[in-house]
Amino acid sequence: MNPDFTLYIVALVAFIVGFLIIKKVTSCLVKTIVLLVIAAVIALYYFTTT
Repeated sequence: MNPDFTLYIVALVAFIVGFLIIKKVTSCLVKTIVLLVIAAVIALYYFTTT
């Protein structure tokens, strides 16, 4: 196999495993952070357009 292709596969597997671990451990925290970021963007848009 091409070494670049092997590196790509290893990086992809590491990303998927890391994503699943983070999702299991911090699902509630991530949802809260995403909600706060969305609320901040909406508030910024509201106050800058009016």
